[in-house]
Amino acid sequence: MEHIARFFFGVSGNVIALFLFLSPVVTFWRIIKKRSTEDFSGVPYNMTLLNCLLSAWYGLPFVSPNNILVTTINGTGSVIEAIYVVIFLIFAERKARLKMMGLLGLVTSIFTMVVLVSLLALHGQGRKLFCGLAATIFSICMYASPLSIMRLVIKTKSVEFMPFLLSLSVFLCGTSWFIYGLLGRDPFIAIPNGCGSFLGLMQLILYAIYRNHKGAKPAAAAGKGDAADEVEDAKKAAAAVEMADAKTNKVVADTVADDADADGKPADDKVASQV
Repeated sequence: MEHIARFFFGVSGNVIALFLFLSPVVTFWRIIKKRSTEDFSGVPYNMTLLNCLLSAWYGLPFVSPNNILVTTINGTGSVIEAIYVVIFLIFAERKARLKMMGLLGLVTSIFTMVVLVSLLALHGQGRKLFCGLAATIFSICMYASPLSIMRLVIKTKSVEFMPFLLSLSVFLCGTSWFIYGLLGRDPFIAIPNGCGSFLGLMQLILYAIYRNHKGAKPAAAAGKGDAADEVEDAKKAAAAVEMADAKTNKVVADTVADDADADGKPADDKVASQV
C-alpha cells in the first residue's frame, strides 16, 4: 500500500511539476511581445535549471535506485528551463544579460563538477550521499530564489511580477514531492520540497494580501501631476504680468494727466502727442 501511495504522489508530482515548468509561458510570451524582460528576475530560471539537472542525475538508477520518476520530470524540466534562460538572454538589457550569463556559467560548472566527482571518485552509498546533498542544497536555493520577487511585492504592494500560477505550482509541487520523499524515507527529496511547500504557501499568502492593491503610484500619473503644477504656475505668472502691465498703464495715464494739467492741454491730446 505504501508503494502504491508513493507511486501515486510521484506521478502527481510529475504532472504538477510539468505544470510548474510550463506556468512561466505567459510571462515569457509577454517578454517576447514587449521585447523586454522589464522587472522580471532571471535568477529563478537559472536556479530551477540547476535543480532540474542535479535532481535528474540523482534519480538515475546507478545513483539512487527506485527514483526514476524523479529523473523523468527533471530531465523534461531541464529542457524547458534552458529555453527560458535563452529567451531571457535574448531580450534582457546588457547589465541583466551579463548577470544571467554569469549565473548560467556557474550552473554549468557546478553540474559538471558534481557529475565528474560522482562518476570518477565515488561509488555506491557515497555517490548517492554526495549527489543527494548537492541536489538538496540547490533545490532549496531554487525554492528560495523567488524571495527577491517576494521582497518586491512587499515593497511595491503589487503582485504584477509574481505570477499566481507560478506560486500555486510551487506550493503544489513542493507538497507532492515532500510526501513522496516521506513515503520513500528519502530525506534528499523530502527536506528541500518541504521548504518549497512552505515558501510556496508564503507566496500565496502575499498574493491574497496584495492581489487587489493598485501598488505604487505609476510614473505616468506622477508626470501628469507635475505637468498640471507647471500649467498652474504658468497661469499665476501670466496673471502677475497682467497685473504689472495694468499698474504701469495706470502710472503712465496719471503722469500724462498731471502733465496735461500743467501745460493746460487736454489729457487726450497729451496722450496722442506722447504716442
